[in-house]
Amino acid sequence: MLWTIFGVLLILWLLGFIGFHVLGAYIHLLLLIALVVLVIQLITGKRAL
Repeated sequence: MLWTIFGVLLILWLLGFIGFHVLGAYIHLLLLIALVVLVIQLITGKRAL
């Protein structure tokens, strides 16, 4: 589920980077949060079922 959220946020970030400059800051913030969660997930090594 984490990878799905990460993928969706990455796609939204790319769309915002290309055309929606107004929403770009929010999308960058969501991407940053997703990256932090991903790094924490990888460091702790716990796998979601």
